[in-house]
Amino acid sequence: MRLAQRVANLPPYVFAGLEKRVNALRAQGMDIIRLDMGSPDLPPPQEVIDALYRSAQDPTHHGYAGFSGIPPLRQAMAAYYDRRFGVKLDPNNEVLALIGSKEGIVNMHLAFIDPGDVTLVPDPGYSPYTMGTYLAGGSVVSFPLLPERAWLPDLDAIPADALRKAKLIWLNYPNNPTGATADLAFFEKAVAFARKHDILLCHDAPYCDVGFDGYRAPSLLEIPGAKEVAVEFNSLSKSHNLAGWRVGMAVGNAQAVQALGQVKSNIDSGIFRSVQDAAMAALMGDQEWTEERNGVYQERRDIVLEGLRAKGLTPETPRAGLYVWTPIPSGYTSASFATYLMEKGGVSLTPGTAFGPQGEGYVRISLGTATPRVREATERIRKLDF
Repeated sequence: MRLAQRVANLPPYVFAGLEKRVNALRAQGMDIIRLDMGSPDLPPPQEVIDALYRSAQDPTHHGYAGFSGIPPLRQAMAAYYDRRFGVKLDPNNEVLALIGSKEGIVNMHLAFIDPGDVTLVPDPGYSPYTMGTYLAGGSVVSFPLLPERAWLPDLDAIPADALRKAKLIWLNYPNNPTGATADLAFFEKAVAFARKHDILLCHDAPYCDVGFDGYRAPSLLEIPGAKEVAVEFNSLSKSHNLAGWRVGMAVGNAQAVQALGQVKSNIDSGIFRSVQDAAMAALMGDQEWTEERNGVYQERRDIVLEGLRAKGLTPETPRAGLYVWTPIPSGYTSASFATYLMEKGGVSLTPGTAFGPQGEGYVRISLGTATPRVREATERIRKLDF
């Protein structure tokens, strides 16, 4: 058999490789603490689980539930944006339910990118921005996120030739992997940039409700006129601990949302109805529980920061997200340091190069593991020689 060239040239997903290595070491009897994947370990509120159960008891809820999300779910998503950000959305034209935001991110490229087109992608950044482009036959031009710019891009430095070919640009704040945040002043510049160059601005915002020390992230759609040039992706995976349930949303520019919906209607058959009912319960229920949840993440963040700094490392203190992004000690690459920690300490972290060449010199540490295990992992790291 002969594989399609797009598959032959597609690198494996980094976490699939990590999992294979972790499983091999565990088979040898090692206890590996995984601080690599950003998968929340805490459950959603009980009322969300109850809503799933009640809906699943309805014998009419087990067929196809539609391609774009049932109207009440899209209304709940629009109501969430209104309540949380003061952003008004038309649930019929500006809101699309996704089978998790990752699915929508990849499919967005199928809606906009042809061979010869360019996607502008942050480096370091989430790999589906790049992989979605490759699957659509397009080319990627990356722009660096640098610590001296607080991990915000210099949009004016993007080459003119790339701008002429570009159809999409991806931004992601609160940022994965760096934990950086962006304010409305930056988003205003980004919207103006997209309008000037006739590029669709895609903002990936799954961590907007995971904030620390009182921080609350804004939405790019708060900028006047943003819906003319932008789509924002969001996910209940991180905001409501529903990672395995696979519920997300694309909201904003009606033409772009409808184009994504057209692609999806030819690829998938929508979200299980009972999961949609549970997602409605999550979005419309009491949100105060997220403060307690964020407090758990903040405690883990502080454990990690204290341990790393005790070893002489210099991580920044993130105000949001699920990660600590830290420089590595001299004498290592990102990959070799991550390998050393896994093989000698039994702690699995993500090498920064998993997010692009600009990630060299860093590792990413996830806060999505039980607090005692985070503490144990930190103690293991402190006992290693480096």
